[in-house]
Amino acid sequence: MTSAPRIALVVASTREGRFGPTVARWFESVAAARGDIDLTVADLLDADLPAHWTTELNPSTQEFVRRLADADAFVILTPEYNHSFPASLKQAIDISGPVWMRKPVAFVSYGGLSGGLRAVEQLRTVLAELHATTIRETVSFHRFPFDGAGLPVDGAEAEQAAKVMLDDLLWWTDALRTARLRDTVGSEAVTSGAAA
Repeated sequence: MTSAPRIALVVASTREGRFGPTVARWFESVAAARGDIDLTVADLLDADLPAHWTTELNPSTQEFVRRLADADAFVILTPEYNHSFPASLKQAIDISGPVWMRKPVAFVSYGGLSGGLRAVEQLRTVLAELHATTIRETVSFHRFPFDGAGLPVDGAEAEQAAKVMLDDLLWWTDALRTARLRDTVGSEAVTSGAAA
């Protein structure tokens, strides 16, 4: 029996007073209700990212990268700042580069009129360079439509969007995980044959 796919929810904003954790809590509850996903949160605020690119990572950053490496797929939760995504997210992607290869990525975004979608479009080009597969279906929140309890004002519509996105993400997760496993088994067979 195949284990539930491991999905890393990357919370991208590190700003003081950030709205991301509110959206993350909602998304975690939606994912948990499905019962077919093993979701872990990888929060950039806890990653203690270095100010510049380096291969000598501190323990917090190493743990953040390990969480990404263990994942079969990703959901990036990002705001939109000045028509783009946070600099902290770019730093995290650059530092963890190889962990994204041949894995699917979905997006939950939030912001003003665009709902963070301009940030998502720019992320697609960055992740393509790392050989990640971004999926079309996206959950976006325009003008922060959450109530005092931390739930979307139009909960049914938001949950339906999340369902469609997660269904598609799981399809790609299964397809790419199967292909990666096949390649691993094939390379091991070649190595064993060469050793013999």
